[in-house]
Amino acid sequence: MLTSLEICAGAGGQAIGLEQAGFDHVAVVEIDPHACKTLRANRPEWRVIEQDLRTFSAVEFRGKVDLFAGGVPCPPFSVAGKQLGADDERDLFPTALRLVDECQPKAVMIENVRGIFDPEFRSYRKALQAKLKEMGYDSDWTLHNASNYGVPQLRPRSILVAMKPKAFRYFSWPSPELRLAPTVGEVLKSYMAADGWKGAEDWAKHASDIAPTLVGGSKKHGGADLGPTRARRAWAQLGVEGRSLADAPPPRNFEGMPRLTIPMVARIQGFPSEWKILGKKTAAYRQIGNAFPSPVAAAIGREIARALEAAKDSTRARAS
Repeated sequence: MLTSLEICAGAGGQAIGLEQAGFDHVAVVEIDPHACKTLRANRPEWRVIEQDLRTFSAVEFRGKVDLFAGGVPCPPFSVAGKQLGADDERDLFPTALRLVDECQPKAVMIENVRGIFDPEFRSYRKALQAKLKEMGYDSDWTLHNASNYGVPQLRPRSILVAMKPKAFRYFSWPSPELRLAPTVGEVLKSYMAADGWKGAEDWAKHASDIAPTLVGGSKKHGGADLGPTRARRAWAQLGVEGRSLADAPPPRNFEGMPRLTIPMVARIQGFPSEWKILGKKTAAYRQIGNAFPSPVAAAIGREIARALEAAKDSTRARAS
């Protein structure tokens, strides 16, 4: 069994995907108490470390981790923020590199927003990869749309993968699935009909496209709604009222545009239906809005696992 250490674990989106890819988490690190409760409730066997990453040390995991993974905070590079990059106090890329140096994993996977590929961050990206090179890792950085992996929203995300050279030579990015992502209506029809809403069938037919990218994960901006005006307009085209979330599905005789519930939003983000998000509405929505969709993490995680196993097999072959 391959092992992993995950930082900024949030509600567990990436951790679920890596588990599906065959990684056993030696620990998951997260500062938000609501997210930690979610992790413990769903995976009581995981070691959940509730701690500020800046004070966390990975020294105890040195030589025990195949993969170091995480989704460091997005606001420093997000167009929804001020894109301050390295000048943003929330930039945890340097902290992530410190932890990589401390635990010396065989592979690294770090997720962030599409904005980090904007021209003004080119030198920042190159500097990070140069630092990884100094630490003995080859790396590549590409953009992936969650909708290419069966998630019912676009959600473009930048993924950085780094490995020791003997394993990196076997790594290739996953090929996007040929099938189309399901529509919002296909994914949420049963949820909308759960309390007997007579309009669920017609609503599902109208909600015949994937969702806009979920936003609202920042603690400094937004509450339990589906984002700013532009995002709400996109949701309205799918027949969803985005100004707030609902506590329950529409009742039998409901008329108008329904609102989404926390379980519905979680499904749009790629969480398994059995995964429970704990906390009050705003805290739960922020956990979901920050998440990395599990199907994407699983697909990339499988390719990382394949490369690590290929390198191990090659070492055995040379030894024999």
